This record gives sequence, C-alpha cells and structure tokens, in this order.
Amino acid sequence: MSVPTVSVLTLVRGRRAHLINLIAGLNASTRKPDELVIAYMQPDAHDDLPETDFPVREVFIEGDAMPLAAARNRAAATAAGEQLIFLDVDCIPSPTLIERYADTATWPGGIRLGEVLYLPADAKKSGLDFAMLDSVGVRHPAKPPIASDEIRPTPNHGELWGLSFAISASDWVRTGGMDERYVGYGGEETDFAARLEKAAVPMWWVGGARAYHQHHAVHTPAYQHFDAIVRNARLFRGTWERWCMDYWLGQFAEHGLIAWDADTITVLRHPTAAEIADTLMPPDTLFS
Repeated sequence: MSVPTVSVLTLVRGRRAHLINLIAGLNASTRKPDELVIAYMQPDAHDDLPETDFPVREVFIEGDAMPLAAARNRAAATAAGEQLIFLDVDCIPSPTLIERYADTATWPGGIRLGEVLYLPADAKKSGLDFAMLDSVGVRHPAKPPIASDEIRPTPNHGELWGLSFAISASDWVRTGGMDERYVGYGGEETDFAARLEKAAVPMWWVGGARAYHQHHAVHTPAYQHFDAIVRNARLFRGTWERWCMDYWLGQFAEHGLIAWDADTITVLRHPTAAEIADTLMPPDTLFS
C-alpha cells in the first residue's frame, strides 16, 4: 500500500510567533509533511521563519475582512498532497499528528479530527517541551477525550473542528470546498460540515493526532465580530433552513442587540466600542 503524500495548510494574518511555533512542531514530527502551504491573508509574508527540510509554499488572498473560506480554498488548490491537513496557525502539532493523519488516510478515511489541548499564556516559555505541553494543556469541555490509538466515529458532522482536521484532496474537491460567500468570522466551517454530510463523507475522531492551541486574547461575547456573525448566520439559514452559531446569537439576543426567532434576525442596535472593549476576558481564559 502506497504512503499518501501530505500537505499541511495553515491560514495566517499576523500571529508570526504562533506560525514559528507551528513550523517548529512540524520540524519535530515523526513523519514530516511533504510540504507546508501558508495562505497569507495579508500583503506580505513573515520574515525569518525557521528552516525546514520540506518545501514551504505561499499564497496570498486579498480582502480586509477575514476571507477564511477563500483562503482555505486557495490553499487547497495550491497544495500537491493527496492528503490535506488543515492546521490553525495558533496550533502546534504534536510529533505524531501528521503520522496519525497519514496512517488513517485509507482506513477509516473520510474527514478526521484530532484533539486539541488549550495552552495557558506562559506555556511556551520553556521551549517546545511536548511532555510539558501535555501536562498543562486543557481539553475543551465540549470535546471528548480520546486514547492515542483510538479511532471513533462521529455521527454528528456538526462536530467539525476547524483547528485541526485531515481530508483527502479528492473528498475536498467532491464536496466543493468551502463557500466563499462567508466572509469574516463564523459560519463557513459549519456550512462545510453540512456539505460533508450531504456528500456522505464520514467523520472520525483520531487519537494521537494531538495539537496544542497557543494562547491569545479571547472576547466573550464576540462583539468584535458582530456584523460578520449576523451576516453569516443569515446566509447559513438561507442555505440550510436552520441556524448556526446559536451560542453567539443567543448572547446577542440576551444583551438586547438582536431579536431572533425561527426565521429572522433583526438588528436592534450595534455594540458600542466600550461594550466591545468590556468583552475582553482575563488572560487566564483559554476558550470562550
């Protein structure tokens, strides 16, 4: 059985230090990627990135708003690998992440999700010590624990987690990639999950494909993304006849920003600059 070629794809706007750590993790992998594709949502590439013994390719996507769906599509179109590993720039891959995703390419195949541990702000001060990252990383409470050798079916495609997943290039093309009508924060991953379900692409949790989410500031509620969340939620409702991002919409409604029912969102007012500033959580907050 031939070993599939693997492309790692990541999206970047700012976050140079996080990208450096991601590359360091790839360099420490038991199975190196065949290439890294960096989709820059900014005019210029970052300078002085770590040396690698695998090719690094760059693609640039224009747009002041966060064109996340378009950037993923461009990265996938640029990639040469038979397997595509999408890894958020905030994530450091564990040494076995690529190996596990590659080993599960044929069986169980489909789209595979790896677990992600969230790191506190000072976790990287000791360098790339994976035992330490394992000890201080925190699992998101909504995600299941999984053994390092476990493969678990995920019947609910809504479990798709954009931080870390692997899919064959052929399945990516078959589902049509991501819907580029989604611009800015939110909705494009849930829409892609619905496309996967419609195309009957199975989904699995894969143990051993662990990544570590590097700390950054968290806002709750996500007032800084208010316009994009409302717009993308309406788009999703018009496409799939149901809502997504219920968590954020519920918070917006609770605070009197929107009226929200089974069919419509009515914007009552926008959050003020002071309200947006007040949503910044303390530095020990790992996730929203």
